[in-house]
Amino acid sequence: MNTPRTIAGYLQQLRDALHGADPALIQDALYDAEEHLRAELAEQPQRSEAAMLEHVVGSYGAPDEVAEIYRDQEVRIQRALRPPPVPRRRSLAGRFFGVAADPHTYGALFYMLLALATGIFYFTWAVTGISLSAGLSVLIVGLPFIVLFFGSVRALSLLEGRIVEVMLGVRMPRRPPYPMQGQPLLKRIGAMFTDVRSWSTLLYMLLMLPLGVFYFSATVSLLAVSLALLGTPVAMAFGGLGLNDLFVGRQIVVDWGFGEHVPGLGDALAMCILGIVLLFATLHLVRGLGRLQGQIARHLLVRGTERRA
Repeated sequence: MNTPRTIAGYLQQLRDALHGADPALIQDALYDAEEHLRAELAEQPQRSEAAMLEHVVGSYGAPDEVAEIYRDQEVRIQRALRPPPVPRRRSLAGRFFGVAADPHTYGALFYMLLALATGIFYFTWAVTGISLSAGLSVLIVGLPFIVLFFGSVRALSLLEGRIVEVMLGVRMPRRPPYPMQGQPLLKRIGAMFTDVRSWSTLLYMLLMLPLGVFYFSATVSLLAVSLALLGTPVAMAFGGLGLNDLFVGRQIVVDWGFGEHVPGLGDALAMCILGIVLLFATLHLVRGLGRLQGQIARHLLVRGTERRA
């Protein structure tokens, strides 16, 4: 690989060397490399980019060497952060009930409960920012406000990425795309508007309200029903905990298809078993929704490997 003569050339070679790696890893590596190169150039502005890069290749590393370091470092970090693997279970019952032993299940469960609050916040922030940006665009203060709004959107995308990575176990960027350097202010502002990730992040923030309502409602409803069914034997042991007073004749009557009768211990055990099945089915659903949400976040929040002018 030829020694690059410009920072843009170095970054392009690094991007090519990382081809096929996780897009989040590529974004982090490009940010770190550009930050280091810009800092080196700023320390000795009398040097040309070519002279600075000749020095950096010997200290920081050539693009292919840096790419290999990032790949190895990513493997070690993921091994250290990855929770202990869940034992593989061959039986259907083992796979069904084994969801309770998967740490990702509880991370996804907490995310589903948190999604309503984050969804309302993201949606409100996006709608308010878009409305004010459109309204102020005719005023002199409109442009600075729009720039600040899009900057806040990028900051929130990093925050959401950290939440997704911690709770859902999906690799997300830990650094933003590096701001354009050496370009006129208007061109940098224009690049912010033409960057597809700016708009996909806004789309994600708008989608999080309906998604958050669905995640929270489905999770809370299913958990409430399953726990209520699980507590049926306890309720019956304490005389229905006053529930009989809600029915005509102060007596609960059920019909399982064999005629109406007053529920007994067998009915309570049947509903308890149904509650157990529903509880573990809910955990499976939550874990599946967590994986789906992780993929949505990756597609809308992670900058790809596109070339940057």
